[in-house]
Amino acid sequence: MSKASELRGKDVAALEKEVSDLLKAHFGLRMQKATQQLGNHTQLGRTRRDIARAKTILAEKKRQGAAK
Repeated sequence: MSKASELRGKDVAALEKEVSDLLKAHFGLRMQKATQQLGNHTQLGRTRRDIARAKTILAEKKRQGAAK
C-alpha cells in the first residue's frame, strides 16, 4: 500500500511509472481471480484504491505544473 504522503514526494515521471506498475499488478490479480488462483480477494480492492490515489496525485501535480 502506498501512502499519499509518499506519492506526493515523487515527480510526475515516477508517478506515471507507479500507475503503470499498479495497473499491471491489478491485471495480474484479475487473471488470478479468473483462474481461481487468488487466495486473498482484498488485494483487488487495495490495488484499485492505490491506482486511484496515484492517479489523483498525478493529476494534482500536472495541474500545478500547468498553472505555473
